[in-house]
Amino acid sequence: MSFRKEKKFRVTVSDFHKFQSHLHQQGMKTLFEPRLITSVYFDTPDLNMFNDSEEGLLPRKKVRIRWYNDDKLFTLENKTSSMEGRFKVTSKLENHISESELNTKKRMDAQYGHIQPTLKVSYKRSYYVFNKMRITFDKDICYQNLKYADTRKYHDPERVIEIKIPANCPDDFVETYIPFPTARFSKYSRGILFLLGDLNEG
Repeated sequence: MSFRKEKKFRVTVSDFHKFQSHLHQQGMKTLFEPRLITSVYFDTPDLNMFNDSEEGLLPRKKVRIRWYNDDKLFTLENKTSSMEGRFKVTSKLENHISESELNTKKRMDAQYGHIQPTLKVSYKRSYYVFNKMRITFDKDICYQNLKYADTRKYHDPERVIEIKIPANCPDDFVETYIPFPTARFSKYSRGILFLLGDLNEG
């Protein structure tokens, strides 16, 4: 477990390509091949994790099960945001678990108590490295409601670029190389806002 700092950039499709082109010109290199990422996020029946995230409370947590492409090698991830920074603890799940079980099986969390599958998120991610920065570009973000077994999918019109740096880097390290404004972008929070009707695909 290690702490890290991260910056996010919420962009339109046009700015997404401008951002990518700018970083390529600066020397950004491909880290490995793009992947399709799917995550099942858990929350309490009253959406306490979502509400804590919206209010910016610390410490707070996100719990999700994630897999890549179609391999169905499921990983449980606990992401914690605290005053010291952000860290993630991961553990592999048994391979015999089916995706339908993931979408319905409840869990117990030490901080939040009983939690249940609430939102499924999928998107395409490209991976790059530049200086000490690990940079990811996410597009085609799609949300699905698991709390009420709703089959409708919501497509996010925006894209996100995320940059992770070691915790010992200065706070303005990213801005030294990237002259773009940062913005909050939580896929889980945005997905819930789509489901609640507070965001739309237009």
